[in-house]
Amino acid sequence: MKKLKKSQDIESFVRKNNSWKKTKRRSALQKSFLFSNFSEAFGFMARAALVAEQMNHHPEWFNVYNRVDVVLSTHDAGGITDLDFKLALEMDKIAK
Repeated sequence: MKKLKKSQDIESFVRKNNSWKKTKRRSALQKSFLFSNFSEAFGFMARAALVAEQMNHHPEWFNVYNRVDVVLSTHDAGGITDLDFKLALEMDKIAK
């Protein structure tokens, strides 16, 4: 089983990567990505999906036009793990 991150690890990650936030209602990371149009948003999702599949770690996400809302949590661990940190950083790289 994947190891849950401690609260101080999560807070440290959020401080260093301030566009990511810890959700209030559950142990998860959250971010909204904004793009110039739907095509760029969908392209981001396609590239992120390939990385997520390689990691075998899949995001919860929602897309409306140029916005992609992402929530990351390791469901089988019941919260945030290293996989969530790694996928969050990969998504940030893809979005640049």
